[in-house]
Amino acid sequence: MLMLTKRDLLRSAAMAAIVATTAKFAPAIAKNKAEWPSLLEAKDIAEEGFTFGLPLVMIYAVMQEFAVDKNSGQFKAPFNEINSLHHVATPADTAVITPNSDTPYSFIWLDLRAEPMVISVPAIEKERYYAVQLIDGNTYNFGYIGTRATGSEAGDYLVVGPDWKGETPPGIKQVFRSTTPFPLALIRTQLFNPDDMPNVEKIQAGYKARPLSGFLDQPAPPAAPEIAFVPATTAGIKDNFFEYLDAALQFVPETARDQAVRAKLAKIGIGPGKTFEFKDLSLEHKAEILVGMKQGNDKVDKWLASGNKSINGWNVGSFFGDEAFYNGDWVMRAGAAKGGLLGNDAVEAMYPYTRTDAAGGALDGSKHNYTITFAPDQLPPVNAFWSVTMYDGKSQLLVKNPIHRYLINSPMLEGMKKGADGSLTLYLQKDSPGPDKESNWLPAPDDEIYLVMRLYWPKTEAPSILPAGAGTWQPPGIQVAR
Repeated sequence: MLMLTKRDLLRSAAMAAIVATTAKFAPAIAKNKAEWPSLLEAKDIAEEGFTFGLPLVMIYAVMQEFAVDKNSGQFKAPFNEINSLHHVATPADTAVITPNSDTPYSFIWLDLRAEPMVISVPAIEKERYYAVQLIDGNTYNFGYIGTRATGSEAGDYLVVGPDWKGETPPGIKQVFRSTTPFPLALIRTQLFNPDDMPNVEKIQAGYKARPLSGFLDQPAPPAAPEIAFVPATTAGIKDNFFEYLDAALQFVPETARDQAVRAKLAKIGIGPGKTFEFKDLSLEHKAEILVGMKQGNDKVDKWLASGNKSINGWNVGSFFGDEAFYNGDWVMRAGAAKGGLLGNDAVEAMYPYTRTDAAGGALDGSKHNYTITFAPDQLPPVNAFWSVTMYDGKSQLLVKNPIHRYLINSPMLEGMKKGADGSLTLYLQKDSPGPDKESNWLPAPDDEIYLVMRLYWPKTEAPSILPAGAGTWQPPGIQVAR
């Protein structure tokens, strides 16, 4: 009797898909076939390459949509120019999964090739939270400016590329070094309520980005050459993954931590000086590449499902950080990106998330109504504020609904109803729970649900959600409404 392993089945399915889509063409032959690795080695390289490369591809695609392609529908501003949104994220914002709808964003996608950039922030009232998160092309959070990290005073901060060797100029409070030449400065400014937007806009007008030469009133160095970036979209990642990775790696300098995996990727034509063309591979190599990608993706999904501590049905862990935080754990970095790209360090924000209720059942707005109840004096312990955001379980995007409410957060507490004992119950369902409960209603999709809690600047003293997965405060479980 013929026995087929899981790998055999995956390979057979991959071959069938390739044959079905390439039958009208002559069989493809790999370039420099003698130099190519064996089928099994190619599969293993693709698997590791997928886990290593997924965050790089995701942020490269977002860079394309935000700072390069003016017709993307998600374009914000060219490199080194600031763009501030005078609204919070809605279902129309689709470039980044699990978008934050708590804080109006300001974006500065930096080009540090010619010279460093200076980011200036105004003085901000102490009760209003803000944060400038610095994220490089490796998806490493390499620094913070803001309420928690640097205080509420005005200041000028220097962001430099990986090769910069200058002295800290006078007037600069701190220097932040990116591992890549195209990092993102992502600014969040707390919005207390809809009427508060004019105040947020005034603060946003005070955020500035200037070349170092402009800050010092000196002649500018020669401009960096124009780049013909390979077009990429978040929607195209699945079908063009290794082509996108090949493009992204041109702008991600090699480090000691990723040297080994990049040497492997070079064997299949991916990396600086290479040009990966999936269509040029043999059918057998195409099948192995697809199998490797599938197995890599399975590893990432497994980490997302079990790499964190489950507390009352919520996944609680520390997902985001700098290069030392990940320390070459590519599966963890990919899981963090897939779970919510551009997330904060745990000390800046914690992100408990769930797809299940307290009993382990899958959250599905088409089948059940749900509640979350915070016991008296057991609201999330934060120095800034907290929120619970509803997403479509399949796309991880915000859910369209008749009252245009995508989250419930702590600034809304004054308008919400509490129980006689002081507890707070939220109603998670697709239809209104009735006029008397609508202030506490978080509309759900008529489908699968993905729920994310955000705790900005979590407290470190008890009760606290920190350390991640072992804190004295625990998020309450989601209950099926009876």
